[in-house]
Amino acid sequence: MGFNCGIVGLPNVGKSTIFNALTAAGAEVANYPFCTIDPNIGIVAVPDPRLENLARVLSPPKVTATTMEFVDIAGLVKGASRGEGLGNKFLGHIREVDALIHIIRCFQSPDVVHVGGTVDPLSDLEVVNTELILADLDTVERRLEKTERLAKVGDKDARKATLLLTRLRDTLGRGRPTRSLLPEGEQGEDEAWRRELHLLTDKPVLYVANVSESMLKAPSPPVEALEQAAAREGACVVAICGDMEAEISELPPEERRGFLEDMGLAEPGLSKLIRAGYDLLGLITFYTTVGPELRAWTIPRGTPAPQAAGRIHTDMERGFIRAEILHYDDFLAAGGIAPAREKGLLRSEGKSYRMMDGDIALFRFNV
Repeated sequence: MGFNCGIVGLPNVGKSTIFNALTAAGAEVANYPFCTIDPNIGIVAVPDPRLENLARVLSPPKVTATTMEFVDIAGLVKGASRGEGLGNKFLGHIREVDALIHIIRCFQSPDVVHVGGTVDPLSDLEVVNTELILADLDTVERRLEKTERLAKVGDKDARKATLLLTRLRDTLGRGRPTRSLLPEGEQGEDEAWRRELHLLTDKPVLYVANVSESMLKAPSPPVEALEQAAAREGACVVAICGDMEAEISELPPEERRGFLEDMGLAEPGLSKLIRAGYDLLGLITFYTTVGPELRAWTIPRGTPAPQAAGRIHTDMERGFIRAEILHYDDFLAAGGIAPAREKGLLRSEGKSYRMMDGDIALFRFNV
């Protein structure tokens, strides 16, 4: 099961700079798995202080972090929904990802030409969002024509689908993304039909303000305006300096901490970006300590214990008996697994248990 975020935006806003910094940073971190699948897809370790603390206490021979996939999608231009620029190819790549990381340029630089002639974050946001909305509107209208014909001859499922499609069309027609439209009636049916449409604006989005170094140290009107616009659609903004992150990613690991301290930063901006992408997808982390390996695993929030066990091996899900659970906070308070067991902090959970973020799990199974 993979979880991925597509990095989108206009040309020359810093998408590839940030993507390259993400992948270079991942390659430098010891014990964190990283690979490049092809030139525009990278798998990056999710920064996890809890995993580091567990490793310090347990001292396992092997530590494996959980990961996320980032896809650097070619720059969109105005008219992409009509095939301009890379057009359909660009939109097709977006359909394949789980969430969008929308990079918006907020910095001024005479050396980097802006595709629109002037740096205007809100205009850039509107251009990209409008193209995605227009593409979705075309998808919905074409599907609506089919369901309306079927509804007229008495197809009950088509009648239900027509109601949903009409609501989606009206939402898009008002210039709003479909993710702003809450389900009505039979929520499961609504969600199933929406998934079939692969709508671009149904995907959760995180806005990234690519700023200059000076904009990191003081309130910035362009970033504040972007935050207000994002808040109106229930989205968040992370501000990072792409050029600085690229510089940090090229430093040896032992020099990065000193660089961040000199800049007055607690952590790289990319760490905030990766965690924000993780949260955007509604993901949580659980841990296992089997044999020589301490490992972090990614699952969607609310995953039942048997399905979590299945992330490790399908036999564990098929033959699931119970899960022995110790939460990270209890582990830390007790000072280890053995002391936690002595204090009665370990608990046995059955098939109905839904995993919590920070659970340390030992799955019992029989096949």
